[in-house]
Amino acid sequence: LRLLEAQLQDQRREHEEEVEALKNQVDVMKEEMEEQQQAFLQTLQLSPEAQVEFGLQQEITRLTNENLDLKELLEKLEKNEKKLKKQLKIYMKKVQDFEAPQAVVPAERRWHERNMQVAVQRKEKDFQGMLEYYKEDEPLLIRNLIT
Repeated sequence: LRLLEAQLQDQRREHEEEVEALKNQVDVMKEEMEEQQQAFLQTLQLSPEAQVEFGLQQEITRLTNENLDLKELLEKLEKNEKKLKKQLKIYMKKVQDFEAPQAVVPAERRWHERNMQVAVQRKEKDFQGMLEYYKEDEPLLIRNLIT
């Protein structure tokens, strides 16, 4: 019962905080609307040429602010792109490091591997149990198991 009361009080407090934040937001919007109404009334009192100039000035201000926001977004995206490219290089290096030892297998061992594969394929039908392999072949075996 006390747990439910505590949860109810927490929810009530959160709700009151949300209501307060929304009231503040409404107040800010009312102030902005009043400022816009004042600016609109002032422009109506201006001559037609002055109204056009004022409108252009407002549009220039709006576009300048929009450009600044876009520049900031572009900088964030470029920073993220650099980070992702760096991660890609790290992962590519890891893949190359993983595949490099497999590429340097001597011809003699490759021939032995082919013979082992053939033997395993033939015995596969009637043989179950453990197989012997070289420690160096472990990444290759794991890759083949996955694929």
